[in-house]
Amino acid sequence: MGMLQTMRWFGPHDPVSLMDIRQAGCTGIVTALHQIPVGDVWPVEEIEKRKKLIEADNGRYSSLHWAVVESLPVHEDIKKGRASRAHYIDTYKQSLHNLAACGIKTVCYNFMPVLDWSRTNLRYEMPDGSLALRFVWADFAVFDLCILKRPGAETDYEPDVIQAARAKFAQMTPEQITELSNIVLLGLPGSEEAFTLDTFQGLLNEYATIGDRELRENLYYFIQEVAPVAASVGINLCIHPDDPPRPLLGLPRVVSTEADLAQLMAACDTTANGITFCTGSLGIRPDNDLPGMIRRFGNRIHFIHLRTTKREDNPRNFHEADHLAGDVDMYAVVKEIVLEQQRRTKTGIGETAIPMRPDHGHQMLDDLHKKTYPGYSVIGRLRGLAELRGLELGIARALEDQLISQTGPPERLSGAKRV
Repeated sequence: MGMLQTMRWFGPHDPVSLMDIRQAGCTGIVTALHQIPVGDVWPVEEIEKRKKLIEADNGRYSSLHWAVVESLPVHEDIKKGRASRAHYIDTYKQSLHNLAACGIKTVCYNFMPVLDWSRTNLRYEMPDGSLALRFVWADFAVFDLCILKRPGAETDYEPDVIQAARAKFAQMTPEQITELSNIVLLGLPGSEEAFTLDTFQGLLNEYATIGDRELRENLYYFIQEVAPVAASVGINLCIHPDDPPRPLLGLPRVVSTEADLAQLMAACDTTANGITFCTGSLGIRPDNDLPGMIRRFGNRIHFIHLRTTKREDNPRNFHEADHLAGDVDMYAVVKEIVLEQQRRTKTGIGETAIPMRPDHGHQMLDDLHKKTYPGYSVIGRLRGLAELRGLELGIARALEDQLISQTGPPERLSGAKRV
């Protein structure tokens, strides 16, 4: 059985329709109730309303179902370890109970402070004319040093980066400054609303006394509280890695490396404490051995994002590459996923069809003329899904042929035709 093919859908206002996703060949939908404020309980009524919307045309067309919640967001007070976290952890637990009551079994979350992800260019032109997401360290320094003017920011950058950032800022037009600011301050996925500079700096100030150790302790406390509840109702939680996987804006990042994931898995040793294995985020760091991580964390991987990034001459710069290009060895990654699914089939332990979505995609063809969520136009993701689907099929067939060549055809294995 292959991976469960899904796509992310941002709800009724997403310019990508459910029919678009259905025609891409997906059966699973990855979505969230973005309209509910972070920290509030997700009511059963709202969960069922979204489920019914997804399944509305199943009687006429191929079926869709809500396969994964991405994300059930973690309130900032939990990340900061405030006394009020007890209340927000309780509401999180209740949301898990409500999701389980509605038949949803996989819930993605992240523990990145303030921002979920960071880029500096949402329309980076590729050699074929398609548009990709890009992160440039020097441009991020322009924002941090010259636009936001974060106190103490100079300590996070090398002298040549500071000099280059200030020189570039001096040449930027007001329109370019506004554009860069809006890109960096873009809000949570599913939202096109950006923070204001004053609001953003205020949020950063609240982390002044929270370093790497404190954020880890707060994460482990959270997962130790909620994972047993998730396990009791049959839900698998899966954390998304940091994007990009390194500290930014003076904020710690604690889900960036294999060691980070190993510590988190050990902090609460239950299968319900799992991983969203995002090859794009983890693959930005050359020290992350992605195929090896799949082998070592296989039974804790409950959701997969397949994409690849390309490190540039300055390795802190990267852009989203084609799904089978870039720095991720996608063949080796998918092969390990296929082997993990085969192990689950053989042992009967775990979901044998792991939900996967082709993460991000180049804006291309007709989508160049449409306004879509950054990275989530349909045609680029369709291209990526088609490539990944073919890669998985080819690997599965090659492994099957290899087994037959070693043991003989299936009918010989039973001894029925021996003479």
